[in-house]
Amino acid sequence: MYLTLSLQRSMQQTPGKTATIFGKRRRSFQEHGERVGRLAGALRSAGLQAGDRVGVLALNSDRFLECIMGVWWAGGVLNPVNTRWSVPEIVYSLDDCDTRILIVDDAFAPLAPRIAAGARHAPLLIHAGEGPAPDGMLDYEHLIAGHATAADAGRGGNDLACIMYTGGTTGHPKGVMQSHLNLWSAAVQRLAETPILQGSTTLHVVPLFHIAGVGRVVMQSIAGECQAVLRAFDPRAVLEAIERERITDTVMVPTMIQAVLEHPDFDKFDLASFRRLGYGASPSASVMVEQAVHKLPQVELSHAYGLTEACPVISSSGPADHSEAARRSGVSRSVGRPALAVLVRIVDPEGQEVPRDMVGEITARGPNMMLGYWNKPEETARALRNGWLHTGDGGYMDADGRLYVVDRIKDMIVSGGENVYSAEVENAIAQHPDVAMCAVIGIPHEKWGEAVHAIVVCRPGAELDEAAVRAHCRELIAGYKCPKSVAFRDALPLSSAGKILKTKLREPFWADRGST
Repeated sequence: MYLTLSLQRSMQQTPGKTATIFGKRRRSFQEHGERVGRLAGALRSAGLQAGDRVGVLALNSDRFLECIMGVWWAGGVLNPVNTRWSVPEIVYSLDDCDTRILIVDDAFAPLAPRIAAGARHAPLLIHAGEGPAPDGMLDYEHLIAGHATAADAGRGGNDLACIMYTGGTTGHPKGVMQSHLNLWSAAVQRLAETPILQGSTTLHVVPLFHIAGVGRVVMQSIAGECQAVLRAFDPRAVLEAIERERITDTVMVPTMIQAVLEHPDFDKFDLASFRRLGYGASPSASVMVEQAVHKLPQVELSHAYGLTEACPVISSSGPADHSEAARRSGVSRSVGRPALAVLVRIVDPEGQEVPRDMVGEITARGPNMMLGYWNKPEETARALRNGWLHTGDGGYMDADGRLYVVDRIKDMIVSGGENVYSAEVENAIAQHPDVAMCAVIGIPHEKWGEAVHAIVVCRPGAELDEAAVRAHCRELIAGYKCPKSVAFRDALPLSSAGKILKTKLREPFWADRGST
């Protein structure tokens, strides 16, 4: 199986159906496929050989969708670049996997000369923007207009499809190698569990350089359904797009969903077409779930747990796990059961499986697990052991086979000999009606080793103090788990995918101790 086959099928079976929507621009599957094939021809004319890497540094757009498929059609390997990186970080990723072609849009064209100057091999620059190409760059639209449709390279199976860089908060980021089979399996697993709505239009909100974005592209392409794209997340833009384009479904992280639900004009929009909302990247989203159930009663909620190395899904929970009964019983706080064709084990530090309800490291195996890390055999050996992906996440499995994530292993707080899982404390704090967002970390303490420290963002107009937060927590969790200190901020540092960057929060406390 190769990832472009689905596009060829749609060009044959539904050529006139709308494939992509970006702003006022709409393209049919025939138009989309022809542009993909012409881009592939241009890339080959530029010297691309089978297996060569092509970087894309751009905000979301219909051209980004073309680049994803065009690179694969040409036989290349996609390197989607994190748009929040600095120039040295971008250069590192290009050098690390020897990316010789870089496609940039208007937002990042000004960085291109510095990137080219800093790279070990200055990449060929292609400008995929709305305006004319800057000096020294090839024009994307001229390349498409000037090249015939190339024959599909037909790479598939265990051939490398994507190198997606992850981590980088300590040391250099790692290039996760994903094969065509990895990405295709992950998409088909999700489609088998939750078939795409016929006639659906999905909305791409998360960045397309992220595995959640690329994975959604693959899934929607296999289903042959329409993809609408927002350049970047904005809560009002999400609401406007749902109303204007009759969006049926989307995937967001809880921080995004909360911003949409709490937008002051939320009730002014017609969201009747909206049927499904998927979320991930947070094990402590119970408050957001309650808001979504109340404000979007017609919408089916689903939660997926995974990571880039799993392309990305390891387990998922569907609408039944978000019912009133499931929310009352606590089942909704699980991340569901292992995905189809995925086996999960919870293991101790020696790799032995632990009993049900005991916390250990989550490990998984299945056809969607990565090939390894690019040019990092030692890290690959640590992550992939005897066919099992070691996630670095702490969790447990209950008697019914449901999986619960409690913390990153490295984020677990050991206070006075007791293990405290930040997600449990965050869940408790988040239930306070005046809390908009929170994060819990361990900070140095002379007596206990580490102390539980909470950082809280209050809702607009709310007044909350440390004593109130601690008193609230004592009603919900054991005393040793309650924050020993609380700080208040206007905002928390977030990754491009909307995850709270706890490393940044820990840095001031641990900087002089050599650990974050």
